[in-house]
Formats: sequence, structure tokens, C-alpha cells
Amino acid sequence: MFRDVVLDIFAETWPAILICCVILMSMRIVYLFQNRKPLIIHKELLSLIFVIYIMSLFYAVTFHDVDWSSHNFIPFREITRYSIDSRMFYYNVIGNMVMFIPYGFFIGYFLKIKKVLLAFLLILFASYAIETTQYLIGRVFDVDDIISNVTGGMIGFGLYWLLEKIRDKLPDILKKPIMYNIIIIIVLILFIFYLIRIGA
Repeated sequence: MFRDVVLDIFAETWPAILICCVILMSMRIVYLFQNRKPLIIHKELLSLIFVIYIMSLFYAVTFHDVDWSSHNFIPFREITRYSIDSRMFYYNVIGNMVMFIPYGFFIGYFLKIKKVLLAFLLILFASYAIETTQYLIGRVFDVDDIISNVTGGMIGFGLYWLLEKIRDKLPDILKKPIMYNIIIIIVLILFIFYLIRIGA
């Protein structure tokens, strides 16, 4: 299900993503060259992935077709309505959590936030902005989506700091940029293979 949703979003957004990536990459390369700054591949790739993620998130919450019912302003009303093994639970609850895991991770990575409360407030603000925008454009406002988004975002934030703790205990040779470059490239290749695997 996750793979199908991601492919569906990319099928609709790839032209905008391609144009933005080409423009941003060309500007970034010129900036690095003119200012004689080093090209650190893993940092540039993560920044580009963040842009792609935000564009995909924008499409998912504003244009992606979903079966909505009605506004919900009562916490946990929709979440408790679904059976844990039902398709709607995975789509509306787990799906909303997974959708915000990258956001929480990127908050940790880019801002190096150490205070959990600050991360929580940033994630809450982003989710609330999304739900309010959906309400304003005629879609559904659901407070349970905010709860799921914030939960996912905090998982992503926790994942980032867990990886940081692991990194701190690694030998110095494994902390070199080349190692990070190799890791991020391998992860990207595996993710792309997962999306386009033949016979799936």
C-alpha cells in the first residue's frame, strides 16, 4: 500500500519535482563553485530529498484523492473508530504517521534541535497548518490527523537522535564524509529499487 501511494504521488508530481531539482541543483553548484566551498554529496542529497519530500507532501495533502467523511474536532474519535487490522486504520492512522516521520527527521538534521518540546511544537505547527489549509480549500479538518502526524514526526525526530548517538560511538574512520556519501547513495538505490522493482 505504501509503495502504491508513493508511486501515485510521484506519477503526478514528477514534472514539478524534476524542474525544481534541476533549477536548485544548478544554482547550488554555481554557489559552491563561486564561493569555493566543498561539495559534500550526502548533505546536498539530503537537502534535495527534503525539497522533494515537501513537494510530495504538498500534493498528498491538497490534491491526492482520499475518501473523506466529515470534519472531526474531537481527539481520538476517528482513530478509535477503526479496527487495528483494517485498511482504513493503516491508511488514515499509520499512513499519516509515516507521512510525517521524514519531517521529524529533517527537523533534527537541519536544525540540530536538542529540546524535545521545541521539536514537538514545530511538528505540531506544521501539521496544524496542513489541516487548516485543507479546511480552507474545502477538504476535511481532522484533529486525529494532527495526532497521527505529530506522533510520526516525533518518531522521526527520535530516529535522528538515535542515529546521532550511534554515530558518536563509531570509530573516526566511519565518520568521514565519504562513508556518509556511500550510505546515503546505497539507501537511495535500495529505495528506488523498492519502488520500481520488476514484477511487483
